[in-house]
Amino acid sequence: MSSPVFWCVVPAAGRGTRVGGDCPKQYLPLAGRALIEHTLERLAAHPRIAGLLVLLSATDAHWRALKLPEGKQVLTAIGGAERSDSVLAGLEALPPEVKPDDFVLVHDAARPCTRPSDITRLIELVTAVDGGLLGAPLRDTLKRANDAGRSELTESRDYRWRAFTPQMFRRGPLTSALRDAARAGVTVSDEAMAMELAGFAPLLVEGAEDNIKVTTPADFALAEFLLARTA
Repeated sequence: MSSPVFWCVVPAAGRGTRVGGDCPKQYLPLAGRALIEHTLERLAAHPRIAGLLVLLSATDAHWRALKLPEGKQVLTAIGGAERSDSVLAGLEALPPEVKPDDFVLVHDAARPCTRPSDITRLIELVTAVDGGLLGAPLRDTLKRANDAGRSELTESRDYRWRAFTPQMFRRGPLTSALRDAARAGVTVSDEAMAMELAGFAPLLVEGAEDNIKVTTPADFALAEFLLARTA
């Protein structure tokens, strides 16, 4: 009996303002290709991912120029102003064969270095529970700064994790959680936060810490180095 496969929603409607410039971050060059091309290729290459649904800005002028991965469906839909709006739009736009009880992965367009083995581990562990996400425990000393940029307190790092993607939840409950957060006027920073607010306790699955989110100009050089190592 073959293993079940899952769709992956990729929000890519943002502009990535911390990088600067007129071009959205996901389309900036990384190792000779657009950043998002690396991300989509890595996701599509995983045997447990059935297809990708990418959320784009209504004014996106770059998508058509991309070289998309072959062998898997890559669908698009229009995203929203916030990440959570885009993810919700993606969940609603998934093909009809994706049922409310089916698990769906959500992955940042700006995380091109996710390891296939981490995706496999996430799927294996999360399908036994209600949902979960890749992450890593905090290992550095954690400081709280005051308004003047001075350290005023050392925080405990016990039970603190950095949240990564993919995050993986059942389509129906995640859709309801995101809708409820939107109705309550709460902007959720990731899918796990929406599920936490809905009363769930997502499983934290430790993944490689080189699963970086490309956020600043310096991250592009690091991501290129990491891609070369894991190609």
